[in-house]
This record gives sequence, structure tokens and C-alpha cells, in this order.
Amino acid sequence: MAKTKTDMREAVMAAAKATVQSHGYNALSFRELAKEVGIKSASVHYHFPTKGDLGAALARRYTEEGAAYLAELLATSNDASWCMGRYAAIFRAALANDNRMCLCGIMSAELDDLPAEVRTEVDRFAQMNVGWLTQILSRARPSSGEQDLREHAMAIFAAIEGAQLVARGCRDIGIYDRTIRAYRTTGLIP
Repeated sequence: MAKTKTDMREAVMAAAKATVQSHGYNALSFRELAKEVGIKSASVHYHFPTKGDLGAALARRYTEEGAAYLAELLATSNDASWCMGRYAAIFRAALANDNRMCLCGIMSAELDDLPAEVRTEVDRFAQMNVGWLTQILSRARPSSGEQDLREHAMAIFAAIEGAQLVARGCRDIGIYDRTIRAYRTTGLIP
């Protein structure tokens, strides 16, 4: 059965996501993606005229899927600790999947090399995470001011991304687990 244009686009997106999460944005190659998916390089360009278009589409989808999942968590429980546990599990899952990174986290490390449209989407991902974390923290610390909550949320986001990066670099998911436990023990994470 022949693949539809949508199927090919999705196959390119899936292959590109895996590449970026494993090797970063700079590792994206239309030629390699075409080979992996089993299409011509021109077909990749048909769906994504530039590497920046592909990178922006990846980051946008990653953010949208993440936002939908996080909204589901908020709707499921008012327990900040439970929500934070599920949040940390997202980053752990990437490590458990062939030692991969958060897509936008790894792209952030290459910020100077990213086209403007990709940077915009990576920034949107960070803002979405900090916004969600602020909501969670407001449940755990209802008397705190908005600015304090946002700064604490940014600290959590940076700490979890950092824990993932260090664990990946050491190829030891146990480092991630121990670090998250330490964040909870010290009160960084509810």
C-alpha cells in the first residue's frame, strides 16, 4: 500500500524528532532523513522547504503535545506533588528511550545555530513549561506572589533539564532519579 503525503510527512517528523533528541538540531540532514524514511530528499523538501521549517515544526508539535499532556495532569489532580512526579517522569522517559534528551532542551544548547523560527518555538516551549510549573506551585504555595512563583518555576524547569543533561552525559539514568529525589528533599520540587 502506497504511503500518503500525510504518512510521509509524519514519518519524516518521527525520524527527525529521534535524530534531534539523540544528536541535536545540527545533526538533521534531509538526505539522511530521506534515506531513513525511504523517500527521495526532494520529498522531504516538499514537506519542509528548509531545515528551519522542519525544526520549527518539530518544536511546535513537541510544545503542543507537551501542553496538552500537562493540561491533562492539571485536570486530573489538584495534588502538586503528584503532578510534579508526572512532570519529572516525562524527562525521565526521554532518557529511558535510548538516552535521548528533551527535544527543545537539546535545541536550546544549539541556540546560536538555530534559525529564528526554531528559536521562537524553543522559547515558546520554555514559556509553556514555566507557565505550567507556576500553576502547580500556586497550588502548593497559594500565598506566594506571582513573581516568586515564576522564578521558582524557572528554577525547577532549569534544574530538571539540567538533571536530564547530566544523566545523559554520564549515560546513567540513576543520576536523574537521585537528583530528582534530592530536589524534592531540599524543597525545590513540591
